[in-house]
Amino acid sequence: MKKAYLLLWSLLSFPLASHAATAATQLEGSFKVGPAIILITILVLFVLVGIFFRAKDTTDFYAAGRKISKVGSGMAIASNWMSAASFLGMAALMYGSGYHGLAYVIGWTGGYVLLLILMAGQIRKYGKYTAADFIGDRYYSQTLRAVGAIIAILISISYCVGQFGGIGLMFKWILGINYSWAVIIGGSIVLAYTLISGMLGVTKNMQIQYVIIIISFLIPLFILTYKFDYFWVLPQIGYGSVVSDAITGIPLSETKQLINSMGHEFAMVPSPEYAMPWDSATGKTFFQFIAIAFSLMIGTAGLPHVIQRFYVVPKARDARWSVVWGLFFICILYWSAPVYAAFGTILSANPEVGTLAKDAIVVYTAQLGNVHPLIVGFLAAGGVSAAFSTVSGLLVAGSSAFAHDLYVKVINPEASLKRQLLYARLATILMAIIISAIALAKLALIGQLVAVAFSLAGCTIFPLFLLGIWWSDSTKQGAIAGLIAGCIVSLISLSYFVAGKTGAVWPLHDFIDYWLGAWYFAWIGAPLAIVVNIVVSKLSKQTPLEIRRFLVEKVHS
Repeated sequence: MKKAYLLLWSLLSFPLASHAATAATQLEGSFKVGPAIILITILVLFVLVGIFFRAKDTTDFYAAGRKISKVGSGMAIASNWMSAASFLGMAALMYGSGYHGLAYVIGWTGGYVLLLILMAGQIRKYGKYTAADFIGDRYYSQTLRAVGAIIAILISISYCVGQFGGIGLMFKWILGINYSWAVIIGGSIVLAYTLISGMLGVTKNMQIQYVIIIISFLIPLFILTYKFDYFWVLPQIGYGSVVSDAITGIPLSETKQLINSMGHEFAMVPSPEYAMPWDSATGKTFFQFIAIAFSLMIGTAGLPHVIQRFYVVPKARDARWSVVWGLFFICILYWSAPVYAAFGTILSANPEVGTLAKDAIVVYTAQLGNVHPLIVGFLAAGGVSAAFSTVSGLLVAGSSAFAHDLYVKVINPEASLKRQLLYARLATILMAIIISAIALAKLALIGQLVAVAFSLAGCTIFPLFLLGIWWSDSTKQGAIAGLIAGCIVSLISLSYFVAGKTGAVWPLHDFIDYWLGAWYFAWIGAPLAIVVNIVVSKLSKQTPLEIRRFLVEKVHS
């Protein structure tokens, strides 16, 4: 009987797998059965985990019951961090601009080192639920709490736009539907399980998502390096030879059997600018490289959903170790992303390949390298997992800011726990609708859209946390003045960015576009906010004694 079942299964599955393999070799525009089955299976798993670990009260919804282990939290941090911007966007940036894209790798990684050294343990010791909670309490101001909550929501929305774009691209590739429907369907699914699970289910899901993300990302790299005779044992080192080939060029006489899945030999002319991060030929400068790395670094330490992760562990020591584990898990992927960019550069060198969407270059590279279609499908599902893990964390952070910091702390302090949970879920739905609408406009690359959120966080929340934790003389008046300075810089940069996208040319457009670019305006906004905070604090009434005593006895002890 067992043999009969196996035979029947083989007869049914062979045509399915064959069709999947054939369909998945097409770059765009077809429904890919195998990848679709993999994607649906993974999504069902996410929803089931969300139901099993669903939030039962506000502590579960906001802080996962404060019972996540440091390794589990580290995996959740890494999964939360490895968004579509990391999984898809980082390779896209390096594919488009060569080593200039390393500024994003340096900034996003260095930010966690900054968090580990300056904030992780102290934030947990302060013992709040959200970033706005800390700001309102530390600066003894309900107004600052409300403003902090609004900023947290804006940052979450800005960050999510890029993620929804990534979800749209992967759903479009797998299902063969247009980008708009892909964004709507993918966004609806991630919204459903975030509503069901809250922070507890989201954190449990993130640990599963991390495993899916990292396995799906690494397997094609071993196959590509082995297949094209590079050092495959450790592709993250072996890819250096691929970069050398891109820089020096590959003559037609040396290509031999080196052809992509479309039958093109990948001979290519020398591209030395690939390894020159600020060469004039790339149109990028040294200032932009440093400004991007700096802005991303301090922006990391100001992101509400990153800060909120330190509240889910039992102790301050666990918060610090969770950052160490998070960095370890993050580095595995960050070390691997440039490999896709380098292989993508070579495999798509033939003009007949045409112009590829940079944000999908990870998947295209695996396809052009003739990796098995089901593995490519698993890779695409990993990209969706990466976006889902980050979006869910951001939606929880944003909805917590609304329900906990605005509604309960400012508008209705007597609200029941049931009503708080209801408002958190309503806020989640509203945010998802706004994010979907903006994502459909396709304003920039995924990595660049995400970088906007980092600069906004670097100009606003980062200075408040840095001075709030480490300088007890920082006052409410200083915080307000510093926040205004950071917001003004942010407003100028983003206004010019949006105007530029609509075709309007305002006075000083080129000057603002270069010195206050939307991806890196925090290079000046954050230092300015800190200086203004210090100057005004020196001129205003001293911080209340109980707060200074709390910082000394509880936070720094």
